[in-house]
Amino acid sequence: MKYSISKLLIIPVVAIIINFSGCSRQDNSTSPSTQQQENLLSMENTQVQSVFTIQERHTPKLMENSDVVGTATGLTDDGRLAVLVFVKTEVSKSALNVPTTLEGIPVLVQVTGEFKAMKSGGGGVSHTAKQTPPIQLGTSGGWRHDLANGYCCGGTLGSLVSKGGAQYILSNYHVLEADIVNGGNSRVATAGDPVIQPALIDVSCIANNAQNVATLSGMKSLPGSNVDAAIAQVISGMVRTDGAILEVGTLSATTVSAALNQAVKKSGRTTGLTRSKVSGLNATVSVAYDNECAGGAAFTKTYTGQIVIANSGSKFLNSGDSGSLMVQDVTTSPKAVGLLFAGSSTSAIANPIGQVLSWAGATMVGN
Repeated sequence: MKYSISKLLIIPVVAIIINFSGCSRQDNSTSPSTQQQENLLSMENTQVQSVFTIQERHTPKLMENSDVVGTATGLTDDGRLAVLVFVKTEVSKSALNVPTTLEGIPVLVQVTGEFKAMKSGGGGVSHTAKQTPPIQLGTSGGWRHDLANGYCCGGTLGSLVSKGGAQYILSNYHVLEADIVNGGNSRVATAGDPVIQPALIDVSCIANNAQNVATLSGMKSLPGSNVDAAIAQVISGMVRTDGAILEVGTLSATTVSAALNQAVKKSGRTTGLTRSKVSGLNATVSVAYDNECAGGAAFTKTYTGQIVIANSGSKFLNSGDSGSLMVQDVTTSPKAVGLLFAGSSTSAIANPIGQVLSWAGATMVGN
C-alpha cells in the first residue's frame, strides 16, 4: 500500500507501520443469500453505476483539498448507496466543507489516513519461512537486490499467472520492479534479475540465505498504467505449477468482479491468511512512491476505478502484504477479485484483477 511508499521491514532499523494480526476464524463458503447480495451490488449494477457517475463528477473538486486522499462508492450503515470521501485526520474531517448529499446521494466522510504502499514488513503457517521447492505463493519474496541505504525490503509473491505458454509470479511493481535509480545499491531493477523467496527482510538482508524462484520480466506498470503490478517468469521446478497459495489452496482459472459487502480473503507475507469485506468501489486514490528501498520520493500516482476493503486496525493488510492476491472467501477454488497494493489502518486498496491481467496480457492459473 502506499501514499508514502513504505517497504518491507528494514534491517538494521525496523519500521513497523501498523501492528497487524491475522484473523483465525474458519473459512466458510459464501451462502446463496450472500452471493445474491454481491450480484445486486456489483460493478455491473445500474444503480451502482449511477452513483459512480455522480462520484466521478465531484471527485476532481473534492480532491483539490490536500486533506482528501480519495473517493469511492459505498454504503451507509442502513444499506443505501453513498459517495465516500476519504480524509487524512479527524481535524481535516471537521474542517472539510462537504455537503451531506451530492445530487441526492448521501455523502459519508471517513478518516482513513494516508494510503501507503505496503511493501515491508498469522496463523499456524509461516509466510516468511524458506520453503522447500516447489514453493506455494502468498509468501514472502521480492527482488534479490532490494537493498539500499542500510535497509532491505520485500513484499508478497501473490499468485501464478500464464502468459505466452509460460508461468509467471504476479506481485506489485513496487515489490519487484520499483528500483529505477542507480542509488544506494548502485543498480536498478532489470529484466532477468532474480526474484527470491523469502524476501531479504526475512533473511537478515543476506540474499544467499534465500532461493531464486523467478526472474523479472522487466515490465514496468508504473507510472504509466492504472495498476501497481509486476510479473516474474518462474524458474523451472521452483514454484508449484498449480499455483497453490498458502492457506488458500488452488484457485479458479476464472475471475470475478468486486461487489459491495463481498466477503474476501488474502494470503500475505505479514498478516498471513486474513478476511474482510469490500467497502467501496470505483475508488479514486492518490499514492506516493519512493525510488528504492528506503529511497527518496519518486512520484505520486492517482488511481481510478479501485476496490476499497475494510482494514480496521490493519488486520486485513499491513506492510509487507503488498502483492497479495485478494480472492472470494470460499473454501474451494476461489476466484481472484483484485491485487492488493496500498492502504491505511482503516482501509485497504486493490487493483481490480481484470485490469491487472489485461495489463500483463496474462490469465490466472487455476482449475
